[in-house]
Amino acid sequence: MAMGMPPTAYDRAITIFSPEGKLYQVEYAFEAVKKGWTSLGIRTKDAVILAAEKRRVVPLLDLDSVMKINVIDEHIGVTFAGMGSDGRILVDYARLVAARHRLIYGEPATVEYVVRAVSDVKQAYTQHGGVRPFGVALIFGGIDNGKTRLFRTEPGGQYFSYYAIAIGIGGEAAESLLEKEYKYEMDFDSALELAVKALLKSRLATSNEPKEQVLGEFHKLVEIGYIKAEKPVFTIMKPEELKEIVDRVKGKLD
Repeated sequence: MAMGMPPTAYDRAITIFSPEGKLYQVEYAFEAVKKGWTSLGIRTKDAVILAAEKRRVVPLLDLDSVMKINVIDEHIGVTFAGMGSDGRILVDYARLVAARHRLIYGEPATVEYVVRAVSDVKQAYTQHGGVRPFGVALIFGGIDNGKTRLFRTEPGGQYFSYYAIAIGIGGEAAESLLEKEYKYEMDFDSALELAVKALLKSRLATSNEPKEQVLGEFHKLVEIGYIKAEKPVFTIMKPEELKEIVDRVKGKLD
């Protein structure tokens, strides 16, 4: 009689379900996201803010060469957590989807249209042999016809709309703060400060770095992009603008 498949064999191919109905390689991809640098998104009635941290994994790393916030189209931005190479490929794909839509239909794609296209690719990579799931989650933010939109795509191909969401190694700590202090009616400056405060809190909760060191250089360790309903052009903040916000937030930390 043929021997049954040992429990450890259910993760040898993406197409094999475990007896519990799980795809282990997809779960491994979720773990890759949890170990990525923290990223978050905040959606208010008037604006969407995307923010992400950077970590100097080696002393000589040039952090200016690391981009965690990317523009997809003039009205859409994205950040991610997980495997950076996977994120780069999906960011390029999202840009291609948005550009094709403009070329064919003569109008910008909606945020959800781009998100769904990326999620479809992610889902396809959970059901074919010889491939692996994308080990990255992306947060898309943008404006559709004056309405703010914020989505997260998961490694398995699912996507959801959010008011605020955090992912990555400090995702739980950041999301805990967001749940306490987020308000849909908050103004743009308050939302910016909340984004930086959430990243700071999560960094301090998940890093062994001295607090004084983190606070002293955090403006170099964070990226922020935003878009406002009144002017729907996604903008990445300049270093001097980031320093001003970080300095304000540091004075308000508990």
